[in-house]
Amino acid sequence: MFFRSWEEEQTVVDLLERERDFSHISFSEEDICLAAVPSYGGRVPKPAVQRIRKLKGNGARVILMTVYGNRAYDDTMLELYDILMEAGFRPVAGVAAVAEHSIMRQFASGRPDDQDRKELEEYGRLIHAGLGECRLNREEVPGNKPYRQFDGVPMKPEAGRDCDGCGVCASLCPAGAISKYAPEKTDKERCISCMRCIKICPKQARKVNKLVLAVGAKTLKKACGTRKENELFLKV
Repeated sequence: MFFRSWEEEQTVVDLLERERDFSHISFSEEDICLAAVPSYGGRVPKPAVQRIRKLKGNGARVILMTVYGNRAYDDTMLELYDILMEAGFRPVAGVAAVAEHSIMRQFASGRPDDQDRKELEEYGRLIHAGLGECRLNREEVPGNKPYRQFDGVPMKPEAGRDCDGCGVCASLCPAGAISKYAPEKTDKERCISCMRCIKICPKQARKVNKLVLAVGAKTLKKACGTRKENELFLKV
């Protein structure tokens, strides 16, 4: 939806691809990139940090996008800005977008909705129109350093009785937290609680402990109960 009005040729670099060698991906000053990451605990997920750092920006313009589940994105945008600068990119704009919470899906359920889609399309048009002049300076980016401390959440998916060991989750886990030899198990130290394994499991055999999920939902109810809006960071 964000690029819908853009006519430029588009190529996707998927940061979820654990086996890809990102150090071989290089951009140029003529390129325009959209660096989109989810906000987990107000931070950029560690696998995304590691992979972005391997990219060669070479002065390419980049639009920062942080997607969060209606609580807050805290220091995610600033951390993303710093990582991209270190990798040689040139930030020109930023967007904070709300989406359905990845763990407790009752929060921001159904988002992005029609209002979000229209708004994000308009953001895309505004950024595209100002690409020749806009630049995003660090002091204009929300967040603090040192970044917010985040050591993960206790909600780690595990396989139930319906697991047949097909290995789909192991092959597609972005953090490498599931062994292909024992896909019914989860390495809780590596797991980033992205819940991708739950979404892609053909048997719907992977789940989060219901009691832990209920406690988490109660904790987040106040912070996530009110609709948060998308934000655009653009200075022309």
